[in-house]
Amino acid sequence: MNTPLIINFIFIAIILISSGLLLYMKMAEKKETPNPEAVDQKKYTIEAIITYVQNTLNEITNSNLYDLGLSEEEFRRRANKRAELKRALKECSLGDVHNKAYVKTFIFDLLLQTYGFNEENINYVIPFDEPGRLTSQDKFEILLHQLQKKHKYNALSELIQKYKLDEPKYVIEEGNTESYIITAQEIDDVYRKEIHGLSFEDKLWIIVQRVYQQYKGFGVVDEIRDMNIDGVSGGVSGLPASTVYFGEDGDIYTDQVSKKTIPNDYDSIWIFYRGKSIHLSFLSFGSELELRRVCQNIYKFNNPGQLTETNGYKVNEMKDGSRVVVVRPGFSESWAFFVRKFDIPNASLERILDPKKVHNSEMVMQLLIFLMKGCRITAITGAQGSGKTTLLMALVEYIYATLTLRVQEMAFELHLRKRYPWRNILTFRETETITGQEGLDVQKKTDGSVNILGEVATDPVAAWMIQMAQVASLFTIFTHHAKTFNDLIFSLRNSLLKEGIFHDEKTAEVQVVSVINFDVHLKRDYDGKRYIERITECIPVSQDQEYPMDYLHTKGMRETLVQMAVTMTEFFRRSTDRKTFEYRDIIRYENGKYVWVNPISDRNVKEMKEHMSARDRELFESFLQQFERTGGAA
Repeated sequence: MNTPLIINFIFIAIILISSGLLLYMKMAEKKETPNPEAVDQKKYTIEAIITYVQNTLNEITNSNLYDLGLSEEEFRRRANKRAELKRALKECSLGDVHNKAYVKTFIFDLLLQTYGFNEENINYVIPFDEPGRLTSQDKFEILLHQLQKKHKYNALSELIQKYKLDEPKYVIEEGNTESYIITAQEIDDVYRKEIHGLSFEDKLWIIVQRVYQQYKGFGVVDEIRDMNIDGVSGGVSGLPASTVYFGEDGDIYTDQVSKKTIPNDYDSIWIFYRGKSIHLSFLSFGSELELRRVCQNIYKFNNPGQLTETNGYKVNEMKDGSRVVVVRPGFSESWAFFVRKFDIPNASLERILDPKKVHNSEMVMQLLIFLMKGCRITAITGAQGSGKTTLLMALVEYIYATLTLRVQEMAFELHLRKRYPWRNILTFRETETITGQEGLDVQKKTDGSVNILGEVATDPVAAWMIQMAQVASLFTIFTHHAKTFNDLIFSLRNSLLKEGIFHDEKTAEVQVVSVINFDVHLKRDYDGKRYIERITECIPVSQDQEYPMDYLHTKGMRETLVQMAVTMTEFFRRSTDRKTFEYRDIIRYENGKYVWVNPISDRNVKEMKEHMSARDRELFESFLQQFERTGGAA
């Protein structure tokens, strides 16, 4: 064999083996060396970002400015900026949308400048570039963000109306019964139609909102609460954490709780939209702790005290005027909250009674205005969510501005001074140490001409309302949950009896019917439509007729006994089933339109004219002639 050839072959083999070993070592080294991007990816989670934001904000708000050696002007500028940030962080979770916007903008700038986001790693937080991996919550929040850029606080309403999400539907997972519900499938379908790519800035704003709502906000309902809807609630459906089911033989059925198809209480988010309670089944707080955190923070405006197991509930308002009710175990079976919003800027008769929607709405509107100008004691009745508070806010506009208004509420809901800041209005509310009865007593000493009661819900307030309407004010307006006119009278009568003001039913009833002039009853249909079902006048039946006294002028014992029997019969009739009042509907809602059905009594017409200006008296007379003659016919 050729020796040089063998040597060359060995040499080539050594070179190849060495190259292979070197290549293997390089690849192994590359494999063992941690990927910097893989390590960084751990910090691109919502939890890591929240921790970073929280720590950074703590450093900013708690740092000692004296150690920085700043000039006087720079020191003052930083001190003011820090004070503004502290105030915003404190008030943003109280329903203050302006401070919320300030905090979110601060977090946005902080993350943009210091966290190292770019077009690629921002998708590690939420997989914007992979729609298949997005959760229903992700898609909903993206949709809401995009719609807010154009529609602002009407974004949710626009989403619901455009895709008719508020229509009743059957959902098998929800018991296969017709209900108002928005499902995850519907959100998926809307997302595919609406979203066709997001900018880097949009993605960062969505992440900022997610960080804010878990750090300072109200979880998944944070943005929903700000929308122009009637209200939002949580913890009102699903299985409470303490729920345990027992079978007939005493066995514990724990498998029902573990099934994914059965929601828990923290999977419960409902909105109240245009008179409809709609279940957002695609949203969840994620855990009992998160639901509890939201409940413990959402009622804190104006420091109403702690929600403890002893008191069990809190009724308060938020900074934007929303009413909030929070309950907890053991008063309730689970943690729950109810936020009720009132559309103060749009609380007007023109919006409530839109002539374009219901025929003869203008007639109803005019009668309501004349009831206010005529100083009639008016009850506004109806079920919860029928629009009583909104109508009451609107009616105040037509009370003569020369009259002073005093308002009593359980929690500040009407906010009349926000809508009528030039009027003489003062509102009182119940506190832990001041009852509604005491508040009404104080009102009598505050030069009030008109008394407004946000809600007559307790016996003491009902009793004081009757007394105030008799002696303490020119007239009174109040809301009540009575279903019929008889229910209204009997409920107020029973309140007088329970408070011990009267001990005889007839006497108490006479006092009530002598006070109430009109009842405006509102109704909300199954599909959420609200309207005034009737305007009813109360007509007291005269009780001052003399008893038959013919027995005084009779001759003979037999005739005298007969006439005395007649007198006694009349006495017992009046003491038992004699009517103390009659009522008649002035206007009714019939077949989709308002109809004038009965004239107003001469007594009320006369008293109303006495309180009106000369011009209003003429308009009122013209109004009566027009509608009493035609019955509201076109």
